[in-house]
Amino acid sequence: MRKLGYVIIVMASICFITTVAYAAPKGNRQIQSFTKAKRILMREIYRGHQRTFYCGSQFTQGKYVIHDTGYVPKRRSKSARRLEWEHIVGLDSFGYKFSEWRDGHPQCLDSRGKPFKGLNCAEKMNIKFRFMQSDLYNLVPVIGEIRGLKSNYNYGMVSGKAKGFGSCDIEMAHGEFEPPAGVRGDIARIHFYMDWAYSAYDLIDEQDRKLFKTWDQQDPVDEWECRRAARIEEVQKNENPFVKKTCVSSGLWQ
Repeated sequence: MRKLGYVIIVMASICFITTVAYAAPKGNRQIQSFTKAKRILMREIYRGHQRTFYCGSQFTQGKYVIHDTGYVPKRRSKSARRLEWEHIVGLDSFGYKFSEWRDGHPQCLDSRGKPFKGLNCAEKMNIKFRFMQSDLYNLVPVIGEIRGLKSNYNYGMVSGKAKGFGSCDIEMAHGEFEPPAGVRGDIARIHFYMDWAYSAYDLIDEQDRKLFKTWDQQDPVDEWECRRAARIEEVQKNENPFVKKTCVSSGLWQ
């Protein structure tokens, strides 16, 4: 009996360990190439929904943006017609927390033997950084011009009405970027996901958390956000519970 009991305990321990080992990851553990992530987004995730995130302009497989919804470029430049992929939670928000980004690495040397650090070193040397950088949930298609003008601005509410992009309801002033009302909830839930999936990096401060909670309530999950999350989960093998829970309960999960 004692031997049988020992066997049962051992088997139970093995089952427990196996369950833990194969538990679904909170964050991305499938894609560690930003180039591959962009290819998947273009071909699989945004299939049938080739619209830019902030302004809803159509884009092609050739990464050409067609301003068919009233966006008016600020400048005459190629970036106004070029599609780019933007990290909602910016690389700077977590990059500096990696030593390779801050200090470099002995193997981060250019062709002349000169040391480098920052994005290129973190991308080269740290797989955790690459997983975060390539997380599909955190990437959205945007007009290149907007991405360039937005730069490292924080999300927030801009006082006054300093518009200037035609019918695209975005505002930028004093280091703040105010997105259209229809995507504010999406931005909030992406932040909640990244902060949850990569909890060691403290990606949301208290002031932003209050703002994002308001945006989450004002702009609830819609059908496209559900479809996007379902497609990403299928490819990346992890969920965004801040979107999925609502999608399942409302019957929008496909």
